[in-house]
Amino acid sequence: MPKVLILAVTLLLAACGSPAAQESPMAERVTVTDQWAAGTDGGMAALFGTLSNTGSNEVRITSGSSPAAGMVELHEVTGAAGSKTMRPKAGGFVIAPGGSHELAPGGDHVMLMDLTGPLSPGSDVTVTLEFEDGSTLPVTAQVRDFAGANEQYQPGHGSHG
Repeated sequence: MPKVLILAVTLLLAACGSPAAQESPMAERVTVTDQWAAGTDGGMAALFGTLSNTGSNEVRITSGSSPAAGMVELHEVTGAAGSKTMRPKAGGFVIAPGGSHELAPGGDHVMLMDLTGPLSPGSDVTVTLEFEDGSTLPVTAQVRDFAGANEQYQPGHGSHG
């Protein structure tokens, strides 16, 4: 019986020392580059850039917040040219280990909704991304002129976490 107990303790300690157990919070494994936000006088604006995962396990961004917006959603664009629809992305953004996820006009993006004021080109806006494990990553993006990709918005479709 003691050999079984020793084996169980050894296996438990080995699991605690595994890379997955040792890996840092998701937010610490993600870098954001080339980030920018679309300028607007009010309503909604999108944030774009490239999210990269430096870790050995996938990460999932589930939501966001910003002092510049009453609500932040993770969006995708679906449909064919001429009839593109923007909607909340079910399950959020998943970034593979060592991979990246592009946020781009006409594709996935972070949408700032119910803006508290205008986003003027040349200024900065901060958005805090929240990950599946509860960790957060503040992202500061420069606001730029951008007319938009002319998608239709489909609210309430999907889930954020």
